Amino acid sequence: MKKTILWDFDGVILDSMKVRDSGFEKIFKDYDQKLINQLLAYHRINGGLSRYVKIRYFFEELLGQSITEESVLEYAQKFSTLMRKELTNSKNLILDTVNFIKNNHQNYNFHIVSGSDQEELRFLNKELGIDQYFISIHGSPTPKKQLVATLLKKHDYSLVNTCLIGDSINDYEAAIENDISFYGFNNLSLKKISNNYISSFNNFKF
Repeated sequence: MKKTILWDFDGVILDSMKVRDSGFEKIFKDYDQKLINQLLAYHRINGGLSRYVKIRYFFEELLGQSITEESVLEYAQKFSTLMRKELTNSKNLILDTVNFIKNNHQNYNFHIVSGSDQEELRFLNKELGIDQYFISIHGSPTPKKQLVATLLKKHDYSLVNTCLIGDSINDYEAAIENDISFYGFNNLSLKKISNNYISSFNNFKF
């Protein structure tokens, strides 16, 4: 039986944090920089949360204002347009991860479960030439915990033979809630909460 690996995208396959930081700064450029900095701090800590959640957080928690679903979608679309322009450069790929994926995609069931917008995610993977290595690619607005649960059920994957590799606390929580193993990557603080940590994929085997 093939084992299954569920991959986070940002910070694991693609080094995108600085680009996404810049995206939030641009869509909220008319607002106080101090508030934008608070949003960026929230964004970095909660890498696995979707932009929809972060846009609502900016308005509801930092500005103390309500925001309509329509406005959230408008800001999210502006953000996605910027990301599609900036993130299709292959220089942003994390080669350690990508080389492992290319060399092992026939040995495992690979899926992407990400907090990034699903349409944008599929576009980026196709443009970067790596979509062929994954059985399926999933993103927001569906929360990651739900994405994982749906995949496990749809494919009837064995829980003990499935793991999630991610770089944020949200990835860890999605794995734990679904009773699968979690491996941290590219975020040393995850060593405090998980015994499984990948420093390099050179010797990794699940």
